[in-house]
Parts: sequence; structure tokens; C-alpha cells
Amino acid sequence: MPLAATPHGPLHYEIVDRLVPWTRPGLPVLFHHGIGASAGLWTGWLPALADAHRLVTFDMRGYGRSTIPPADFAWSLDRLVDDVFAVADAAGLDRFHLVGESIGGTVVLAAALARPERVATLTVSNGAHLGASIQRVEAWRRQLAEGGVRQWSEIFMRDRFHDGALSDARRAWFAAEQERWTPDSILNALGVLVGTDLSDRLGGIACPVLLLHPDGSPFIPVPVMAELHRLLPDAELNVIGRARHGLPFSHDARCAGLLRSFLDSRRAD
Repeated sequence: MPLAATPHGPLHYEIVDRLVPWTRPGLPVLFHHGIGASAGLWTGWLPALADAHRLVTFDMRGYGRSTIPPADFAWSLDRLVDDVFAVADAAGLDRFHLVGESIGGTVVLAAALARPERVATLTVSNGAHLGASIQRVEAWRRQLAEGGVRQWSEIFMRDRFHDGALSDARRAWFAAEQERWTPDSILNALGVLVGTDLSDRLGGIACPVLLLHPDGSPFIPVPVMAELHRLLPDAELNVIGRARHGLPFSHDARCAGLLRSFLDSRRAD
């Protein structure tokens, strides 16, 4: 089982290497999922990309096969950024494309600011440069206290997907993955976002950025993403209709196609 070592416990990652031998490969792509999701979220993205790019997914800190910190662990955005590069180093990625969704979108923005020489392009799906409110933390804390992870997950599923957006099998799989999160990891990861504001630093992101955003996220209104687009020096914004916060899963094929077109058009590697 491939593990990336960090000072605060290992992170599980997987490499998909299906490059076709008759074309020159592009740079690898590293994916960062968000709270309540898992690395399996990206499964539907892989077919559109695997012929031209090595692909790396991982379980973020606090979930699945990666280390589950104790309740009193000091979570921070800087530590999550360090996790990205720990996985990249373990997977042998020098310079790479970086994709993040939800909190992963915030992390990848911060990662590009921290080590710009390592990041060729960014893709942010249903994520933002602004963090969560303390009110959302308290709402999630109350849901977890009253009904446990199952109740929290049921409410979150309605925030993620419109009725009928997924087959019964896909919906059941996603819900089961989401319910594997522990309350401490949910709340502590969300706490990283409280007060986060990268606005004043976004002008320092020189690499091309692809923004993918749902028209109906309960957490990140479209105007917030439009402002992120305005603040970035080189960004492309796609707002996708009939989508909620689960955009990268409900609209995986469309998102992957947009990413492939973006990488092909911005290829400089």
C-alpha cells in the first residue's frame, strides 16, 4: 500500500499509469478531494486523462486509509499544503497539474502560492479563496451531536446533489464513503477554512487556472467564484448548470472533458 510519509502520520495515495506509448506524455495530475468525499470521487475523471497523464489520487488527512489525527491535532492550511507536496514527492512528481475540490480547492490555491515552481496549472472545482463561516461549523457540530455522522451525511447529500442527479447505486456509494468520516475530522478540517481569505495573495498565482463551479452550491455562491476569477491573473471560469456542491461527482465526465481541453490548450511541458 503506497504511503507518503509526513511528520504527522502517513497519507495513502494511488497512481494510475496508463499512458499510451505512441504519444509524448504531459505532466502528471494530482487530485485533492474535500471533506466528506474520498479519492474515489475522481474515478469518472480518469478515462478522459489517463492516456496522456500519470494521475495521482490520495485520501486527505483525516479520512480513509490516511492517518486519522486525534481530536486535539492542530489542523492548519499550511499542514494541508505540506500534505500535497508530501504525496507529490512520494509519487515522484516534480512539476505537476494540481486539481482540488471544495476544501481541496482552497488547499491547491495555497499550494500554488507556497511553491509556484512545482505547480504547472491549477483546477478548482466547487472551491474558493474564502473560507467557511463559524455558523457553518456550529451547524455541522449540532447535526453531528444530534444525529451522528449518518444524519450529517443525509443533510449534506441534499446540499451536494439535486434529486435525480445520480443513479441509486452511485448515490448509495457516495453516501457510504461520506459516512466513513469521523466527527472530529469533519469539524477540524472545516475549522481550517474559518477565517481563510487568500484574496490579497491571488495576484501571485502566475500559472493558468481552470475554475469549475456549480450554479447552485449552498456554500459558495457564483459571485464568490466570479470574484476569484477576477482576482487571478490567468483564469478560465466555467459555471455548470443544474449542479450543487457535488459537481465533480455528478458531472464527472463533463468536468473531466473541460480539464482535458484546458490541459491540451495550455500545454507547455
